[in-house]
Amino acid sequence: MQKASALATALAALTLAGTAHADIQIDLGSTQRVSQLFAYPNNCNVICYRNWTLEQTVEHYLTQSLQRDGYAQAKVTVTRDNQQVFATLSGVPDNYDQPLTQLLNAGDLAYKGASQLNADNKWAYNWSLFLPLGMALENRRSVELLHFPPDYSLTQFQDYLNSKTTDRWATLLTENGVPAEQTPGYQTIIDIAPIAAPATAGSDLAGVYDYFKDYQTTMVKEVSQNLAGQTLPMVAFGAPVRNWIKAQYGQNVAVLGLATISPNPGKNVPVLGANHPSYIWYAADPANHDGNQQQADEAGLKVMGQDLSAACWQAGMGSNPKADAQATLSSCTQKWQVAQKQQTCELFYTSVRGDTPDKAKQACAAAPASRALKSLAAPMALPDSSL
Repeated sequence: MQKASALATALAALTLAGTAHADIQIDLGSTQRVSQLFAYPNNCNVICYRNWTLEQTVEHYLTQSLQRDGYAQAKVTVTRDNQQVFATLSGVPDNYDQPLTQLLNAGDLAYKGASQLNADNKWAYNWSLFLPLGMALENRRSVELLHFPPDYSLTQFQDYLNSKTTDRWATLLTENGVPAEQTPGYQTIIDIAPIAAPATAGSDLAGVYDYFKDYQTTMVKEVSQNLAGQTLPMVAFGAPVRNWIKAQYGQNVAVLGLATISPNPGKNVPVLGANHPSYIWYAADPANHDGNQQQADEAGLKVMGQDLSAACWQAGMGSNPKADAQATLSSCTQKWQVAQKQQTCELFYTSVRGDTPDKAKQACAAAPASRALKSLAAPMALPDSSL
């Protein structure tokens, strides 16, 4: 009887393993469609920076997704049959095609919006349509709402998560207990402008958001929950995104302010407002404080405390989506703006000012920083920015 039970258990395990790791083939669409949605060729100006075929380009981004979902041994092969492109994935769950298909279908909406933008003579010569390719598709923990991807993430790295913005935020997530190899699962990005543009192009994109409304709302609806239907916490980074939340969902969300949206009926998604990850370099620049270094440091410390608190909330809610959003935020602000404000200060000086750990300790012990730390959680005017 025990042998029969053990055999049944083993057979059940094999059945589950077979279900969880199948070989699936996905029809990605026509060569034209795949070229549009995968920004192919990624960077060719007579000489191709990476001389990849369309198939190699698609394999590159799909492999990134597999790795970031934790399927290190999975394989992807992309082939063409006449004018249709197919991806064969091995070693993945049999429903792995679902989030990829959703992304590409949303990408069709983005392409439609970009085409209309160009027809209205509002498309810039140095912009590229760039969907959030290469992200974790299945093992998502949280969602980041951002403005637009920098052009070099496409043209140089072919990696949506390779930028100063995403790298800095990944570091803050690790400071809050997320293992470095797991940070991509927390950084599923939706940009309200799916346009790879120069990092200084923020203000130039102010008039394009309505062209991508269908894309934006479709992405939020689909990405705000995982394949099991569990809602995922969102962080809205920067003023343009927080304003977009207000325009689209009628919710005010300030920095370290909480809101709730319902992109899917009956599904409440907590949204935390945050600074843009790159805002700290603007806020801490003495040039934006009439050359006053002390004021720049105080502003930088303030933003650092806010950013660490936001990353703490994201890490906490991402690891436990059923946690109380407000209680988690209160705990995080208490941690980084009160209990561990000395560490907040030292992280500012090492990561933003580039100081050594010893020099950072000395800076935090000096009178100006010491005074600023006492009022870290208090309201303070910060320089305005389009970030």
